[in-house]
Amino acid sequence: MGSATRQALSSSRAELSALGGAVDLATAEQLFAAARAIGGSLQLRALLADASTEPAQKRAAIAAVFGGSFGATALELLSSAASNRWSSDDDLLAGIEELGIRAAAESVPAATSIEAELFAFGRAVSSDADLELAVGSKLGDTAAKVALVETLLAKKVSPQTLAIVRHLVQQPRGRRVGALVRYAASVVADQAGLSVATVTSARPIGPKQLERLQKGLSKTYGTEIRINSVIDPSVIGGIRVQVGDDVIDGSVATKLTELRLQLAG
Repeated sequence: MGSATRQALSSSRAELSALGGAVDLATAEQLFAAARAIGGSLQLRALLADASTEPAQKRAAIAAVFGGSFGATALELLSSAASNRWSSDDDLLAGIEELGIRAAAESVPAATSIEAELFAFGRAVSSDADLELAVGSKLGDTAAKVALVETLLAKKVSPQTLAIVRHLVQQPRGRRVGALVRYAASVVADQAGLSVATVTSARPIGPKQLERLQKGLSKTYGTEIRINSVIDPSVIGGIRVQVGDDVIDGSVATKLTELRLQLAG
């Protein structure tokens, strides 16, 4: 991530925070729609990502394309994001997508955990090869993917989770479904001031062990940690923990690999 994108993201997040209660689910859905529309227009994407284009021109382009159909809150967030300088056009799309996810997180009722819903969907997809292919295949029909997601999730998850997943399968930008959902869940958690630890093990970890692990990680990182459990028989034994860019790998598979490398050397 370039420095321009980091600054643009920081500015966009601050803008979202400043709007507070004005942000609702419609805001999130409009931001997602904008990301898809910009992603599908080479001309518009190039204009908005061009560092030499004046911010006023970018705002004018956003108003011309989206002003007639978007609410004031989404339009302001989108205009502000587009007028910033981004390191690449893909970073611009990622930034608008992140704003949409954060807006969805802001609009959710306090008792609803959309990161947990996202993790559950991610686990379901990862454990079913046919489902993963149906939702994530590059060759699949987009409308069919959206219809499948709606069939699987409608009335089972919050409207916010459904909106996020529906967008991700429409604009994966080369990413696998599991990675998409984990990314979205981490953004949701961050918006709530939390961090996510992905814990991979060969077999399910007991509730008491998970609770001890969660408390230990929260103490280590100085923030509340939510655990996303992933079952992967290939790790053989032990666990692999990832928090952001930090990886603690105590799996048997990794130790065996390291031993093989030592013996080969």
